[in-house]
Amino acid sequence: MRKSLALILTGTLILAGCGGWRDSRINPGNWFGKSRSAPVAEASAEAVNPLLPDEGRKSIFARADKEDLSVPVAQISELRVEPTPNGAIIYASGIASRQGAHEVELRPVPEAADGTLEYTLHVLYPVAATPAGSEHSRTVQAAVTISEQSLRGIRTIRVSGAENARETRRR
Repeated sequence: MRKSLALILTGTLILAGCGGWRDSRINPGNWFGKSRSAPVAEASAEAVNPLLPDEGRKSIFARADKEDLSVPVAQISELRVEPTPNGAIIYASGIASRQGAHEVELRPVPEAADGTLEYTLHVLYPVAATPAGSEHSRTVQAAVTISEQSLRGIRTIRVSGAENARETRRR
């Protein structure tokens, strides 16, 4: 028992004496030192990232970008914002001017006022003429998920169409 007590006491004293180890050059944690600010090297005009494709060259299989033929939906009939654990889901319903509207999309408006999150409900109509039909048959819906970070500072959410807009305010 005396030997084990002596070993524990000796080990404790040696361990307590290792406080200087933290600042020594032998400690691998100190090999690189602390970080400090350094000037950024200016990139030359000819410096090119080899991982990014060259914009000038196109593949023989490349297709031209499609022209955007979508238009805002005629009327916005409903706007709902439902909270989720990670943010919110914005649901919008609209009434198209004629049947056959497809590729419904809520597009953000970049020039929205401060504290306002604004979207436009866009649809794509068929090339061929279609009948107007009933309001129920022309109803389209779209939704978009917004993160909690994107909702910070937002007091109003607005969805607009060709004839009207609907907005909701935070309580």
